[in-house]
Amino acid sequence: MKNILTRLKLTSVVTKIYQILFNLLGVLPKDKNLVVFESFLGRQYSCNPRAIYEYLRENYPEYRLIWSVDKRYVRTFDEKGIQYIKRLSIKWLFTVPRAKYWVINSRMPQWIKKPKNTIYLQTWHGTPLKKLGTDIEEVHMPETTTEKYREGFLRESQKWDYLISPNPYSTKIFSRAFHVDRSRILETGYPRNDELIVSNSEENIQVIKNKLGIPHGKKVILYAPTWRDDEYFAKGQYKFSLHMNLSLLQDTLKDEYVIVLRLHYLISNRLDVSKYKDFVFDHSSYGDIRDLYLISDLLITDYSSVFFDYLCLKRPIIFYTYDIDSYRDILRGFYFDFEKNAPGPLVRTTESLIDEIKRYAIENSTSTNKKLVNYYNKFCQLEHGVSTEMVVKSVFSERVVK
Repeated sequence: MKNILTRLKLTSVVTKIYQILFNLLGVLPKDKNLVVFESFLGRQYSCNPRAIYEYLRENYPEYRLIWSVDKRYVRTFDEKGIQYIKRLSIKWLFTVPRAKYWVINSRMPQWIKKPKNTIYLQTWHGTPLKKLGTDIEEVHMPETTTEKYREGFLRESQKWDYLISPNPYSTKIFSRAFHVDRSRILETGYPRNDELIVSNSEENIQVIKNKLGIPHGKKVILYAPTWRDDEYFAKGQYKFSLHMNLSLLQDTLKDEYVIVLRLHYLISNRLDVSKYKDFVFDHSSYGDIRDLYLISDLLITDYSSVFFDYLCLKRPIIFYTYDIDSYRDILRGFYFDFEKNAPGPLVRTTESLIDEIKRYAIENSTSTNKKLVNYYNKFCQLEHGVSTEMVVKSVFSERVVK
């Protein structure tokens, strides 16, 4: 116990020193060419920050672009030759407060105070189905209370200079749940979805399949569930159990399908799917889910916002909602009547899931799915492959010449 208390005190002291230094460095003049990116707490090269980074790299070579990366996840950046700093390192401490721009899709540590002349572009990471921010009535996450969670979220959102919204529906919710004035919201569509529009070709799909080792001649089912607030190892480390019978799925579908598994970035445990070799491919640690969207013929999800992005492809979606009663009534709640209006069937058992997969295989069309078409028209109306350009021109208005 004494050692634990000593470590806690040391952590508290180090954090305080970091905070003081960060604030002091933030007063210094900004490097107007410097842009710092971070995706999912530094764990990925992905999402909206990636799209904006690649656009700036191609069209604005005068900017210096650096990623903030969790030290456990630097391999991807090393392999791609992308400049980065290790998140919360000494170098990070002397870099981030001097940057003119931050481009981030999740929250920063609460102790960070945004420097006055830094522009913080919060891209966020999804159209909301489950309740967010101050809309959550009761928080079930570790080491926090509902009041503390809301206070922390509000402190963070007040730092944002801009917030990207993928559609008018999200704008309304973001403004209320994050307490962000609509004048700071860029309603442009999501930069990360540009790739789903411009790269949706058979040639590109085959390239990705080859890279991932997906066998030719098989249809691809992408299973991408979200995390559960009350299932965790510790703060920020959530666990997940696969509530589906993979053996039954394999016995029934292996001749025609393969399953690609993609767990949420907050889920810490790896699932052992080794016994399902050549049928289940776990790509939870793959760099960017957008490639997995492109190669899949069918999405299975639950309450994750991934289905809103997947709508851009106009492909079928099945919702595997084995715990919907507790999720809806206790953990989060939804912004609309999900059970009544979802753009695909909701199922609770593996047997029902198989039935729906077979039904889609027979119909092989989404054009007659009226709900899916209506969802596409409502949530993808701004997705035309130019969202990144619109965001960059709104935020990076002053081109800096070295």
